[in-house]
Amino acid sequence: AMIADLLTIRADRDNYYYGCDELFTRHPEVIQRLCADAAALLPTLLDGLIWRSRLAVNAQRRVNYYVKHVIQDSDGNFNKALEWLVDGKDPKIICHPVVVLFSDMIWGRLANRHFFLGRCYFMFTLIVFITSQSILQHLNEGKETEEQSIATFICRIYIYLGSMGQLFFNQAKHLASDCKSKSFVSVGCIKVPEYLLEMQNLGSLILMIILFLMCTQEPIFHCAGEDDGHRHLFTQHCPSVEDTGRKDAYAALCMFGMLFYWGLLLDLTIFSMRISAYTLVCGRVLSELGLFLGAMCFLIIAFSSSISALNHKIKDFAGIPKGALSLLEIALGMFPTEHFEEIKKDAPVLIAISLFVITIIMFLLNLLVAQLNGAYQAIYNDMVGYARLNRGSVIVSTLAGVSARRWERFLSALKLEERLEFNEGDIGLAGGIQVLEPSNANPTTVDVIRRFGGSTSSRMPWPQEHGAKDEDDKFERLEKVILRATKKMGGGGSRKGGAGSSSMGQSSSSSGGGGAGSGSGGGSDGGGEE
Repeated sequence: AMIADLLTIRADRDNYYYGCDELFTRHPEVIQRLCADAAALLPTLLDGLIWRSRLAVNAQRRVNYYVKHVIQDSDGNFNKALEWLVDGKDPKIICHPVVVLFSDMIWGRLANRHFFLGRCYFMFTLIVFITSQSILQHLNEGKETEEQSIATFICRIYIYLGSMGQLFFNQAKHLASDCKSKSFVSVGCIKVPEYLLEMQNLGSLILMIILFLMCTQEPIFHCAGEDDGHRHLFTQHCPSVEDTGRKDAYAALCMFGMLFYWGLLLDLTIFSMRISAYTLVCGRVLSELGLFLGAMCFLIIAFSSSISALNHKIKDFAGIPKGALSLLEIALGMFPTEHFEEIKKDAPVLIAISLFVITIIMFLLNLLVAQLNGAYQAIYNDMVGYARLNRGSVIVSTLAGVSARRWERFLSALKLEERLEFNEGDIGLAGGIQVLEPSNANPTTVDVIRRFGGSTSSRMPWPQEHGAKDEDDKFERLEKVILRATKKMGGGGSRKGGAGSSSMGQSSSSSGGGGAGSGSGGGSDGGGEE
């Protein structure tokens, strides 16, 4: 009630009165306090920062969002309100219209460009990695020329120094920060730095390790000391590579490194909330896919061992390993069609495989579709909130690297010091941003501004508000009921005490009269009070 009263706009014939500036000036950390101790009051606080007109013009309604104090602090720097809301990890409150407006405004006008420029270098390293590993080696039908070898060597040296070096620097910086603040968490029986709980940082660490292992297995380095005069410079083909299997190990590491490079680009999905929410939903429903794969593995082992127990001469099911591989191919639709002719000749094997197909294709696969559909509908709304939390954390980290000059230009472009109109010709309060929304989005027919007529002299008391008076009357009536009940209870006790005194007075002569009189007086007092 106190927050709602402070954030109620009042007006007389001369001025508007709004407690937003005083609230955030006196308590600049009010959002942090509410996030920590009273999260249920955050919607009330944020609702108080919105004014909606009850008039609609051309199917549009004016809406003023007074977001000055959640964008900048008293010194004109970036306010920590968004950081506090992100740390609260509430997917509902992060989707409040006020938070959506100012976070999208900061993202669209300032943070997204800075973030994209920061990711351009990573995308460039990915292009270089693809060129060196997947393009150059397939030119000229696999016959490597000296120019290709030189280009491949330059690209790989750049990856090892430019990409792996940057990843190592970032990992060392995060590790030093967590060690300095002693931010460690227990994962099972092992304590790990807190920064590794974020999938982006964990993926970067794994990619750095893969690149380091690739560097130790680099064929160009191992062939450098085996120049017999017939091979060209920076070749990848030599006995120490071909005969030891080092090239196959390098190729496998290259494949996993390529996958992690592409996986780390998923943070670019925050440019679209819909794509970002879809990506998060895919991550959340992986558990359903895991259940399906577990059930499929169980059935494959069960049916392969059962078919192996039969007396048959089908080579595709000769033993549990071959039978499991054949059933997996059947489940994935990769089993050769001509091999079914041999299966048709053996009725027990045909029945077993038919039961397997019915169980996997007709039951488990349709059950998976139903589970994914139900899980998607259940968590999609929250995923939009989590996507906005993800974007909010990126905004906070990105703005730490934005120059003060760009921040000042951003604030001046918002024109927060200019007073906004409420309705046409009605100049109101400063510190906000006015937008137009469809009139049917949030219909209202009541003017939320409490207006008072009469004298505007400072000596006159503030007029009583009907809503507040009604609330006071409720409490006054409740207090009177409690007092009457208390007096009745006290009056009953007095009468009982008086009756006892009278009976005692009848058995004694002089003192009994005084006792009777006292008892009567007590009863009358009780009756009088009643």
